[in-house]
Amino acid sequence: MKEFKVTYFFDEEHYIRRFVHEETLKQVETLIKSERDHWISFTDSRGIYHELHTRNVRVVQISEYHRIDKSKSDT
Repeated sequence: MKEFKVTYFFDEEHYIRRFVHEETLKQVETLIKSERDHWISFTDSRGIYHELHTRNVRVVQISEYHRIDKSKSDT
């Protein structure tokens, strides 16, 4: 399963980001489209719970995310 980063932009300075696990980008796009003009809730990567009405979102950006394990060192 792949990890996708979904960013909801409210204006030039304010946004909320969530991570979604699906097999394809198309599946994530379908999910985002199904959530249009609805309340959604999720916990972000920092463990912060969000409730968001997608009506207030101006731009949604989706991209595949490649998480880097920062606990590993090159030594």
